[in-house]
Amino acid sequence: MKNKIIDLLAAQIEGMSKEDISATIEIPPKPEMGDFAFPCFRLAKTMHKAPNMIAADIKEAIGDVDYLDRIEVKGAYLNFFVKTEVFVKSMIEAANSENFGGSDIGEGKNICLDYSSPNVAKNFHVGHLRTTIIGNSLYKIFSKLGYNAIRINHLGDWGTQFGKLIVAYKAWGSKEAVEKDGISELMKLYVKFHEEADKNPELVDEARAWFAKMEHGDEEALSIWQWFKDISLVEYKRTYDLLGVDFDYYLGESFYRDKCQEVVDKITEAGLLKESEGAMIVDLSEYDMAPCIITKKDGSSIYATRDLAAIFYRKKTYNFCKCLYVTGQEQKLHFAQVFKVVELLGNEWAKDQLVHIPYGLVSLEGAKLSTRNGNIIYAEDILHDAIEKSLEIITEKSPNLENKEEVAKMVGVGSVLFNDLYNQRIKDVSFSWDKVLNFDGETGPYVQYTHARCSSVVRLAENFDPSNEVDFSVITEPDAIFLLKEINRFPKVVLDAADKYEPSIVARFSVDVAQAFNKFYNSTRINVPEENVKNARVMLTYLTKKTLSDALELLGIQAPEAM
Repeated sequence: MKNKIIDLLAAQIEGMSKEDISATIEIPPKPEMGDFAFPCFRLAKTMHKAPNMIAADIKEAIGDVDYLDRIEVKGAYLNFFVKTEVFVKSMIEAANSENFGGSDIGEGKNICLDYSSPNVAKNFHVGHLRTTIIGNSLYKIFSKLGYNAIRINHLGDWGTQFGKLIVAYKAWGSKEAVEKDGISELMKLYVKFHEEADKNPELVDEARAWFAKMEHGDEEALSIWQWFKDISLVEYKRTYDLLGVDFDYYLGESFYRDKCQEVVDKITEAGLLKESEGAMIVDLSEYDMAPCIITKKDGSSIYATRDLAAIFYRKKTYNFCKCLYVTGQEQKLHFAQVFKVVELLGNEWAKDQLVHIPYGLVSLEGAKLSTRNGNIIYAEDILHDAIEKSLEIITEKSPNLENKEEVAKMVGVGSVLFNDLYNQRIKDVSFSWDKVLNFDGETGPYVQYTHARCSSVVRLAENFDPSNEVDFSVITEPDAIFLLKEINRFPKVVLDAADKYEPSIVARFSVDVAQAFNKFYNSTRINVPEENVKNARVMLTYLTKKTLSDALELLGIQAPEAM
């Protein structure tokens, strides 16, 4: 229907493309204001008339249209009222179509997503959850739009910290302890190193020497490093499995170590490399930025060098149309520096194809969550706690539910993910168990419960088939029409979420649909004697279920059939 109205307007407005008209059309906040509204303010400049007069002229020029009840002029707005049956038919057919909410705008295009990327030999803590959750959701959103989205885990698996770990392992560790306790033991050794280095600074020189051995291919150094890395990946993958997250490539910083010299050579040939206090840098003062360090005093690479090598490797390997970096806000300057260096090397594409997607911090309510080693809170602990608490609630509310453990995992993990993704990513997230696991309000369990309620209605409807014909004329209730309108926002919601790199748009949409359905459910009897009315209302319930499931899937959340 929107496209038909765009065509009507395009036939009457010169100098305004259909794309511009589409972007200008609004959905009025109240049904009495129409189904679609077109503001005429911006036409005043070119038409040299008051907006309300322009609106009146366009209305007269359009005249009567068979699928419209009427067109009203309200101030500078043209309000379009679509005939209810026509509108209902168009919305149901759209929502019941294959890949509703998706499109093919990304067909043939590659997008690289760099996210999660924990530091090897360190626990996967709550700070890593945000990048993992946001990155995974963006992967699903871009995939829905037809892009070939490439998931890259840029592990922090190279650097002086491994020299420190090797020194600590050789001085105070044992193979048995590391094999028994994994990352926990490596973390203890790392903390022990810093405690001892405060008393004996020479240990830092030893650590640098071991890292230099790694850089130069020393067999013993690389063997210990690989062992630490393998242990870490086993633990990380256990957390990823809980989250339902996977990656196409685990290509950490170490993968680019033999590609860094090529970067240094490029920068040198471009005349950008300068010496500063023994280190080699690119001076970015002209752009109001601190210098980008390329190599340290001892000639070894630094994370900026490896990020530069990664960008050139990815561009050559995947020919991306965009490369997205989902990391904390505190890395804003780092990526601004790296992207500027790529641009200064003559790559204009760096300006719009390299994108840093920052996010805020996670704060935690009280001391309810499991903590170890001071303020470190492990992601796995949060997820297991959420599953346990969900199981307690489900056992209390639905003691006879089958597969309670499976549902508790969906709800527990989903509640943590939704709590994060419901907020705009740039905002700090406050974690509160009471809020996260609430089955009412704007939470994951509320949306999942609504989906389960829809599933129950559809299951109980005998002989229902979504491919059957629907009597569109019987859907007339305001709550039903409003629900359909909410559902039909889905394609635009997905596009907006991709355009703004903002999964919260999808999360908030899922709450809006759930609230609209529950209002419809409470005001309208679905299981009525009239078969055509019952079938139409079950169809609306089925479309709600389908849309909620698809929206939750874009957030990386499973939708239980029963709760």
